Amino acid sequence: MGVNNQLKIVTIGGGTGSFNILQGLKTLTPDITAIISMVDDGGSTGVLRDELGVLPPGDVRQALVALSQSTELMRDLFNYRFEEGSFKGHSFGNVFISAMEKVTGNFGDAVRATSQVLNIRGQVIPVTLQNARLVLKFSDGREVEGEHWIDELPFPEGERPEVFLRPESKLNPEAAKAIGEADIVVVAPGTVHASLIPNLVVDGMQEALETTPAKIIYLC
Repeated sequence: MGVNNQLKIVTIGGGTGSFNILQGLKTLTPDITAIISMVDDGGSTGVLRDELGVLPPGDVRQALVALSQSTELMRDLFNYRFEEGSFKGHSFGNVFISAMEKVTGNFGDAVRATSQVLNIRGQVIPVTLQNARLVLKFSDGREVEGEHWIDELPFPEGERPEVFLRPESKLNPEAAKAIGEADIVVVAPGTVHASLIPNLVVDGMQEALETTPAKIIYLC
């Protein structure tokens, strides 16, 4: 399939799943929007959230790198992870986006500025701009909070836990606009409870998906 300059594609997800699919989709159309989950709280991202009070940069960074049309060196730079010293474990891109949030005073502006630095094709939009944590609640009332814990959590057989964000978070208006104008919306691939559901439980997402004229594709 060749490039279709009129085709508007929106992806919904996060993490490695979005990274992989975006690398392929950007060859089909320049009008691609990646809506990214905002609950990552493990590793470098978790430390930056806790110490600096910033929103999670990790999944957004991966999407930006996937859509980047910059040099391979620049993409490698944003994915570079320090191996020693006080920055050990941190990705350069995560630190860059967090610093940009501090400079601009807004995570959405930080993502737009970083998009220019990486010369991305399309746009990356955080699903929400509120600082929320992922919570999973079992039928016995037990709760587990934190995406990095939930990602590795074994579920009891037959259990269908409730998943929600704390605090309740509203859909980024830019994300709602992109979904409403899309021709195709692609949900996934990604970990169901850690990367996909955190997007779908954002207040306003259900309405956006119900009212969009786009074809919705779920990859499983």
